[in-house]
Parts: sequence; C-alpha cells; structure tokens
Amino acid sequence: MVAKLGWGIAGCGWVARDFVGPAIQASANGALVALYDPDARSLHWAKQLFGTSCHDQLDAFLATPGLGAVYVAAPNHAHRTLVEAAAAARLPVLCEKPMATRMEDAEAMVAACRAAGVRYATGFDQRFHAAHRALAALVAEGRLGTVTAIRIVYACWLPANWASDNWRIDPRRAGGGALIDLAPHGLDLASFLLGEKLLDVAAMGQARVHHYAVEDGALLMARSASGALVQLHVAYNCPETLPRRRLEVVGTAGQAVATDTMGQTPGGTLELIDAATGVPQRIKVPGAERSPFLNQVEAFADAVIGAGAFPFPPERDLEIMRLVLKAQAMVGPAEVEHAA
Repeated sequence: MVAKLGWGIAGCGWVARDFVGPAIQASANGALVALYDPDARSLHWAKQLFGTSCHDQLDAFLATPGLGAVYVAAPNHAHRTLVEAAAAARLPVLCEKPMATRMEDAEAMVAACRAAGVRYATGFDQRFHAAHRALAALVAEGRLGTVTAIRIVYACWLPANWASDNWRIDPRRAGGGALIDLAPHGLDLASFLLGEKLLDVAAMGQARVHHYAVEDGALLMARSASGALVQLHVAYNCPETLPRRRLEVVGTAGQAVATDTMGQTPGGTLELIDAATGVPQRIKVPGAERSPFLNQVEAFADAVIGAGAFPFPPERDLEIMRLVLKAQAMVGPAEVEHAA
C-alpha cells in the first residue's frame, strides 16, 4: 500500500478550489484532510467542493489529526505568517509563488522551516508541466544546439471586478500587479529549462488599460550564467480570446515552440523546428494529460514521506525572488500612471 501524506490547504481562493485541492485528491500519495481560511464565504465554498475538515482558526487547522504538510495558497502578504506557523507546528510547507512581497519575509520563511527541520518549497508548478519537462530534456540533450534566447508571453485579462475581493490588484497584499504575479513563473521556468541561474534582470511596466493601483503589464529581460537572454511579457490586459501563452527556446540547431502550456492546466503543444531545414516537428509529450499541480504535489509528498527527492532547494527559490523584487522595484509610480 502506498503511503499517503495528509495535506491541509491554507487559503481557499480559486487556485485552491480549482487546482490544488483537486490535484491533492487525485494524487496517488496524498489526501486532503483540512482547509483553513478566515473568510467564511471562501471556506464554505471549499467545504462544498471537498467535504473535509474546515477551520477559520489557524491553530485548530494546524492541530488537525493526520495533517502532514501545508499548501499555502493565501494572498502574498500572508505567506510569511502561515509558513512560520506551519514550521512551528513541525509541518512541511509548499507555498504559492511569489514567496512573499518582501525579501526579508521570504528569507525568514526559509529560515523558519530550516530551524524546525521541515521541508520548504515554492509552488512553481510550471516546472512540473509535462511539456516543459519534455522541452528541458530537448535542451539537455543538445537538440537545440547552443541556446541563445528564451521568449515567453504569459498574459491574461484581469479587470478590477474580476473577483469580489480582487487582492491581486491591491499593492499592499499583492506587492505589485502583473509582474509579481506572473513573472516568477517565467523566470523560474527559464532557469529550469536552461539548467542554470539567471544572473540579472531589468523591467519596464505599464498601466494602460485597467484603472487600478498596480501595473497591468510588464516586460522583463534577464541573462543566464552562460549568456542566454530571456525576454518575458506578462500582462493583465490581454483579452483571453487572443493568443497569450507562448514559450520559445531558440538555439543554433533548432527552435522549440510551446503553445498554451503556460498556466495551470495540462495540454498545449510542443514543436521543434530544425535549423537546417526549417521544418517543424510535433513532439510527443509523455504524461501530457496530467495537471502540473498533480505532478508537483506528488513530487513534494514523495520527498516528505521519503519516497523520492525534491530537486528544487529553497535557496534557488530565493534567487528567483530576488530577481522578481528587483524587477518590481523598477516599475515605479511614474511607470504605472495611466496613459492620457
């Protein structure tokens, strides 16, 4: 019989309800045993979906019998409090990106878990998308030759009234707008695909469409340790009927193009264009039907119960956090004034 990890979810918004909860329930080595949210309405809807132990008090949630790990899916500003509380209860933590809104909070989260002797990881689910794993293998095998550039478009439509409490456009709780929400995935994914660190980043932002207090779009540039360039366009101002999720990895021997793979769902397509002929070839992706969240929670659970290794240390996540916050600082107030 396969050992199972008892999961609790702290924060019952749409990511927890639509992706994390179903992934845990579908996992071979995990079970959802508890939910926590101080908001009664969010907790109610999660209870209807998952039918498990529900708490509006953090202490009671952390004391749930059978709880073995916590997935933090609360607004960004609450991450440190929840991670430190879980660590104090000797519970491993998988925390949504971005790690926090301040570097000192992210560092404190990792330190708390290390001091408690429990595992910490950040929920960069794009590392676990089957198409991205297949693409990383192409790069590692040298199928693209020397990689010169990665180009990513990761955009969506997020008006101010997207949710009754749209905390993602609240600078205090989110720490920024489209950049801090979406760019962590792109930067982490570029580093994962290249198998090396990103050393520097630059950014420009805009507030061109939506009238809220954070940027609704941004462009980032980064450079890897070996000199590959990364270009990342993130946005809350792209209609969802338009092409808005594209990943290109360009090399001297070929170019890989992943379409509609960025995001929370499985699927999309992966093509390899040969540099000698210019002919595209569809790449078969093993496990294409599996949710990246499912792959992620199973990998983390395996690491916790001793059935496997989790290949992404928290120090790597801190490196990505530093780049994200450096880029966010470049998107100053002048850059998010609305166009006349």
